[in-house]
Amino acid sequence: MQMDITDNGPEPNAFDIERATKENDTYRTVAWSGKYLQVTLMSIPVGESIGLEAHPETDQFLRLDAGRGRAKMGPSKDDLSFQQDVSDGWSIQVPAGTWHDVENTGDEPLQLYVVYAPTHHAAGIVQATAEDAERDEESGRDEPPAWAAEPEGGQPEDEHA
Repeated sequence: MQMDITDNGPEPNAFDIERATKENDTYRTVAWSGKYLQVTLMSIPVGESIGLEAHPETDQFLRLDAGRGRAKMGPSKDDLSFQQDVSDGWSIQVPAGTWHDVENTGDEPLQLYVVYAPTHHAAGIVQATAEDAERDEESGRDEPPAWAAEPEGGQPEDEHA
């Protein structure tokens, strides 16, 4: 039976994150939204990637619970000088403003969770595909909740390749 994840942030919460990550079949599901950080679950299909992007004011921590991939990072979309093969148990740390992508190089979905600091997405949002996520971002539907602490002047626009 698949876990039922409901974002009750900013209230206290606990759940089996490894099980929830492995059972998640959506591109992105926001599992919990706090004032200063957010937890999302991701599933990246074989041959696809998270998508090359940079978050100017957001640090990220990613942890893989299933699958294999390649993490790419660098100072610009044309200079991804950091590259590392990753698999179950690996973590990836992305400093704010760093261009990054994680590609699924394996033969099964890449299952991971991501911690954003500060909170980056709409509380509880579920995006079945990368296209849904892009559409939600463009429409303004994917904005952090009012209780989240945001950088002074608001969260700057993400950059996408």
